[in-house]
Amino acid sequence: MLYGYGPSILEGAWLTISLALTAMALAIGLGLLGAAFRLSPVKWLALLGEGYTTLIRGIPDLVLILLIFYGGQDLVNRIAQLLGYTHYIDINPFIAGVCTMGFIFGAYLSETFRGAFMAVPKGQGEAGVAYGLSGAQVFWRILVPQMIRLAIPGFTNNWLVLTKSTALISVIGLQDMMFKAKNAADATHQPFTFFLAVGALYLVLTSVSLLALRFLEKHYSVGIKAAVL
Repeated sequence: MLYGYGPSILEGAWLTISLALTAMALAIGLGLLGAAFRLSPVKWLALLGEGYTTLIRGIPDLVLILLIFYGGQDLVNRIAQLLGYTHYIDINPFIAGVCTMGFIFGAYLSETFRGAFMAVPKGQGEAGVAYGLSGAQVFWRILVPQMIRLAIPGFTNNWLVLTKSTALISVIGLQDMMFKAKNAADATHQPFTFFLAVGALYLVLTSVSLLALRFLEKHYSVGIKAAVL
């Protein structure tokens, strides 16, 4: 099956999943930070958050991937030379992919989280303060749990797009399933077979993700539905 390249492509699929999960973890952190900046009463923080989301969302993902990988690698080596380090520093494609995808989708999640926070009634936070909770306690115990429920639909869309966008990382040499499939297609002259297989694997991955996120959405909506009934 697949001319003996099946295990190699499955190995690449595992790397793709690892890349997507790690990048999403970074994106969540940057997204929460970006949302906090956008909602901050401090003007320069709000402007910084807005600049981040505007800049990243306005540049194609592929351009950012090439810019961060090659431009970042050049910058790191220039700084190393200034510090007296003469050996060439080669950035690992996986680390570069995680940082790039996390940085890109952190901007998208920033807007998702900001909208979710704004949808939480202000009275919820005010009630927490009235009960003597600190700002951090109000944020983590009252606002975040409600924000999660409201953010899940937007988060789901971003996760699906990020998962599919991992295929772009193959251009910088990461041996994910797209990279493995291209090598197999070049060797066997059967591009349709291997790219169809990769498409099927992406479909399985996104379908499983949808089921998991729908379960999560139902879990966080149980109390709301009960209250409505």
